Order: sequence, then structure tokens, then C-alpha cells
Amino acid sequence: MVDIASQFLIDPKITYLNFGSFGACPKPVFENYQKWQRELEYNAVQFITKNGITYLQEAREALGKYINCPANDVVLVTNPSYAVNIIAKSLQLQPGDEVLTTNLEYGACDKTWQFYCKKANATYVQQAIPLPIKNKAHFLKHFFAGITKRTKLIFISHITSATAIILPVQEIVDYAKQHGILICIDGAHAPGQIDIDMQKIDADFYTGACHKWMLAPKGCSFLYAKNSVQHMLAPLVVSWGYDCTVASEYNFIDYHQMQGTRDFSAFLSIPAAIQFMADNNWNTRRDESKNMVLHNAAKFLALLKTKALCPLDTDFIGQMLSIAVKTTNPDKLKLLLFETYHIEIPIMPHGNDVYIRFSIQAFNTQADLDKLYQALTEIIEANELIVF
Repeated sequence: MVDIASQFLIDPKITYLNFGSFGACPKPVFENYQKWQRELEYNAVQFITKNGITYLQEAREALGKYINCPANDVVLVTNPSYAVNIIAKSLQLQPGDEVLTTNLEYGACDKTWQFYCKKANATYVQQAIPLPIKNKAHFLKHFFAGITKRTKLIFISHITSATAIILPVQEIVDYAKQHGILICIDGAHAPGQIDIDMQKIDADFYTGACHKWMLAPKGCSFLYAKNSVQHMLAPLVVSWGYDCTVASEYNFIDYHQMQGTRDFSAFLSIPAAIQFMADNNWNTRRDESKNMVLHNAAKFLALLKTKALCPLDTDFIGQMLSIAVKTTNPDKLKLLLFETYHIEIPIMPHGNDVYIRFSIQAFNTQADLDKLYQALTEIIEANELIVF
């Protein structure tokens, strides 16, 4: 059996429990990425203006098959923040309109919506979700209380960043469709960590990262838009893909794919990343990682003297777990864990709370979490940075 840890380029001296932030690219996928970069340098003109267009189509076809949608309903972008900016800028918000979200969203996306809502004199409604979440009905009751007749769009994470909770997006999409509200899902953490079926979810807009749990190179993500709403999305960067002489036509791919001179080699490695997962029985490895997260949850919650943020089951928990930590200095605690214990793990303030979040990927072992547990135990015993 292949030693998965040896397939990654991560510094072996580091206990890497932060896959959730930027992912990690396996060696075969990284080599494929470099192959595309070499071809670009071999003949940039042919690559950018001719061959690369075909390669991008092949990458979108592979991704479309992986997430179950037509290739021409998904465009490749550098990151989900870029995709959210396309949607927010294109929405044509009017004074009094509302964009409904939760108070659990990713900060960069919050800033995007705040910027465009302020510009339009609209309101970004960050509906408060009480923690811990008791069940789906509990979450949905509090979230839907934020719906008004002025709600134009719902923006919701599939898996939250700081709190690492899988949210019930299917129920939210179904509600939005019944009430004629547009919906955009931030799935940055979802593809590769949980199964994604765009046809089943049926959201208007969905953005996901391929460079996180899908193992692609950095700067590789996608924006999906249903065919019926693609005309709403103006290009964030107006370039050769926009043809003002054909004003009656709209080409989702051309408008958003042709962005001038850039290295899009990372996009072209999507098929290699999908193939790597298939070759290495990734669904089984993913389930094993989730089991490790759930198996270790209780002892970390006990150590940090806190409660779980949601039910500890696969409806709410994937390959990440966030635990509230009472620390006097989040940045110093993160630095201590890295410099003294050689553990890479995020310590994230969010609202009035601070969370420590561990991510488990196929290369992680129980020894990695045991090392984290021991480090936190020593920090607590020293009465340093963690206080109760």
C-alpha cells in the first residue's frame, strides 16, 4: 500500500493539523502542475491563445463530472473570494435590499458583502446563530427568522471556516426556491471533504476551492452558476472574453475565463487531482479521517473545558473540528504551538470567541492528535495563555 504521507511535500518536521487553510498538493499532482508550467514557457503564445483553451475545457469537464454539473456551468477562478466578488458586484442591489447570512461566515466574504451592500445602501444581515447548534431544526429556525420581504439573496457557507460546522444547505436552498430568493453557497471547504452534487443541491450560485480538500495546486477554485442565472454575472475583469459587438449574446465561460495574461496551470491540474484521489481510494481515506476527528472530539472538549459547537455526527462534522479555547492571546498561542511544539494549527478569533481548529487528512495519524493533546496539556498546566 502506498505511504500517503510520503506523497506530500509538507515539511516532515511539522505536525500538520491545518489542511483546512490552504490544503496541500500531492507530489504527482504538483508534478502535473509543473508540466503545464513548462509547456507554457515552451511556447506561451500557443499555450495561452490556443492549446490552453482546450486544456481548460478538459479541466472543466473533469470537474463537472466530479461535482455533477455541465462543464459550461462552471468557470475556473483563483479562489472563492474572487467568485463571491463576481456575484456581489453583479447582483445590482437596490436601496433597502437585504442579503441574509449568518454570523458564522468567513471574514473575507463578510467584507465583500459589506462593501457592496454599503455601496448600494442595502443591508447585510448577519443572522445570529446560537451555539451550540442542537440540531438542523434548531439552526433553521434561527436562520429563517432573518428572512423578510426585502431579502434578495441568501449567502451561506456549506462548511463554516472558523467553527468547522457543516450547515444544512439543502434545506436552505429548498426554502429559497419556494420563496423566490436567490441563493449563493460558499463551499470553500466542501469539495473533496464531502460529496458535492450540483444538480441535487440546485443552488443558483456555488463556489468551491479545488486547492483545499481536492488536493489541487494553490489558486485553483470554481464558480458554478445555474444556466438560468448566468446572464446576471458580469465579468469582474473585462478583457478579451467580453465582445461588445455581440451584445445580445452572453457566454458565461468567455466572460469569466478570458482574463488577460496569467498562468492558469493550476486549473489544468484538476484532472490529475481527481485521478490521484481515485487511485488512492480517497473516499475510504476521507471516512477514516472523519472517524478520527469524531473519535478524538470528546477528550479535547474535556481538556479545554468546553462544549461541542454542534452534534458530534457526520451531519455536522467532516474532517475538521473547532473547539472554543479560552486564551488571553490567540496569536501568541498559535506561535507557541508552532515554534515550541512544531504543530501547525490555526487559533482563530471569531466574534467574541476564539477557536482552535484541527484538520485531519489522509496523512495524519493518531500520533499527531496525541502530540497536540500533550502540548495543550503542558500549556494548561503551566497556566500559560490558556485560562479557565
